[in-house]
Amino acid sequence: MFKGSNVALVTPFKNDNLDDDTYIKLIHFHIKNGTNGLVPAGTTGESPTLSHLEHEKVIELCVKESKGNLPVFAGTGSNSTEEAISLTTHAEKIGADGALIVTPYYNKPTQEGLYQHYKSINDSVGIPIIIYNIPPRSVIDMSVDTMARLFELKNIAGVKDATADLNRVDQQLKKMGPEFIQLSGEDGTALEFNLRGGVGCISVTANVAAKLCSEFQDASLSNNNSNLLSKAKLINEKLMPLHTALFIESNPSPVKYAAKLLKLCDDDVRLPLVKVTEKTKPAKIASPPIVGVLCKCCFLWSGESKSFFRLQTFIIGGMAKKQIAKLVINVTMI
Repeated sequence: MFKGSNVALVTPFKNDNLDDDTYIKLIHFHIKNGTNGLVPAGTTGESPTLSHLEHEKVIELCVKESKGNLPVFAGTGSNSTEEAISLTTHAEKIGADGALIVTPYYNKPTQEGLYQHYKSINDSVGIPIIIYNIPPRSVIDMSVDTMARLFELKNIAGVKDATADLNRVDQQLKKMGPEFIQLSGEDGTALEFNLRGGVGCISVTANVAAKLCSEFQDASLSNNNSNLLSKAKLINEKLMPLHTALFIESNPSPVKYAAKLLKLCDDDVRLPLVKVTEKTKPAKIASPPIVGVLCKCCFLWSGESKSFFRLQTFIIGGMAKKQIAKLVINVTMI
């Protein structure tokens, strides 16, 4: 159920309120374009600045609109065990297929504290739980031994690994075996992650390159097929500048800006996050190689050349003439 390209959904805002209509369109966009799973209300979904009611609504809309077409594993983590239980219980009640639960941030619990936190949630629900291990944001790193203890519980199914340490894939595979689901939390290292035993990615880039990310995952998970592996490497090479650019400033500001270029949603974020700076936009996200990927994605997804030319014109308007040729070359090479 939990494998391949799973999008860490952005949460669109309009006048600082949830933009329900746009959010619903995003969900159907992913259903149509090969995404394998939906992950609402995570880091990219700006869960820290959602109210409790908004958090629940985002998950409810995702479950309702997916209509069983794609699995939904809802972001229900918190540094409060009680709140994490409440959010996960609600997700189960409204039909989510699983829960993505981040390690408690700020509190800095011990490994035993981490175990008891997840055990309490595990004992309160009946849906699969994916541990979200992201030391750069939560400050703490769940050890492989603690994961192994948790994997003995009925609902702990795997990990979203955002440690950026590829050796962890080997260690976790050796300790827990192939039944322990390992999903990458880093788009840029997803290829090597899968080759070492991972089964997919919870992707930021998939917000704006759904079809390519899905094709990449399908190819990279075919380890015994040299032609498909070559295809995965080629797609990965094309996506790498985009992976890098989407983290040039704090996520999800860059990916929301990229989504705005594709007319998928606005680029509004909630404080303390801010929109990407004017300096970043042309230098990084709207650079020719990245625009080439975005234009190609837009063309593939829409099936209409007018979408391609609309986006191309939008970007070229802010470029020097000498860059236009590079843009066309990059688009045609993808």
